[in-house]
Amino acid sequence: MSEFPPCPKCQSPYVYEDGSLLICPECAHEWSPSEEAENVKVTRDANGTELKDGDTVTVIKDLKIKGSSSVVKVGTKVKNIRLVDGDHDIDCKIPGIGQMGLKSEFVKKV
Repeated sequence: MSEFPPCPKCQSPYVYEDGSLLICPECAHEWSPSEEAENVKVTRDANGTELKDGDTVTVIKDLKIKGSSSVVKVGTKVKNIRLVDGDHDIDCKIPGIGQMGLKSEFVKKV
């Protein structure tokens, strides 16, 4: 149908080009095609190192678990993380606790 990518705001497939901009007729959003490459989210740990899916990280601060008396201790090693969007950057499985979401600011890459 169209060789242009869908609108980043409303995902409409009816995008058209006007000069150097791409325009969505449904939500009137205008953007530059070069902007799309710049919008890639990079997740970094507490030291500024880039994190990727499958990395191993270590917790750098005691983290209380909401609704439980358990605590994730400093130095807990978490293997095979998965990066996600949302208020928590990392989905992982912590040994002895189970499935959990962590913020990248409380971990460092091993």
